[in-house]
Amino acid sequence: MLKDFRAFIARGNVLDLAVGVIIGGAFATITKSLTDDVIMPIVGALFGGFDFSSYFIRLGPVPADYKGSLASYAQLKAAGVPLLGYGEFITVVINFVILAFIVFLLMRSVNRLIATVEREKAAGDAEPAADPAEVVLLREIRDELKARGPVPPQV
Repeated sequence: MLKDFRAFIARGNVLDLAVGVIIGGAFATITKSLTDDVIMPIVGALFGGFDFSSYFIRLGPVPADYKGSLASYAQLKAAGVPLLGYGEFITVVINFVILAFIVFLLMRSVNRLIATVEREKAAGDAEPAADPAEVVLLREIRDELKARGPVPPQV
């Protein structure tokens, strides 16, 4: 069983998948940072200080010993207050759309590259163009002269 498992893990597809998951996790972190640190502040500035993370609905009571801000989603969540954080959900949806768009652009580029390589390969595999009739005729004459042998000198 251990041999079978090792063979399964050593297969290229499993290793490719593992690399893809690791790269995808890192890519998701980059996308989250792009959204949180670049895009959302710009959206906020365009819409007059709009901050999606501050949009939530409190679903339960705030603990009596809570000393943080009642407008801070992160502090209320850390205190264990039940919240409906639709602002955070909007941010996650934007993250997804950005990630999907980037993956779309990557796949589109790869598909174009593959199509170009296939076209070049097909052009290389095609039979060369036929020689013009004059070239064919000259080759036939040359071959006929070779078949007759050397011509004796005339004096």
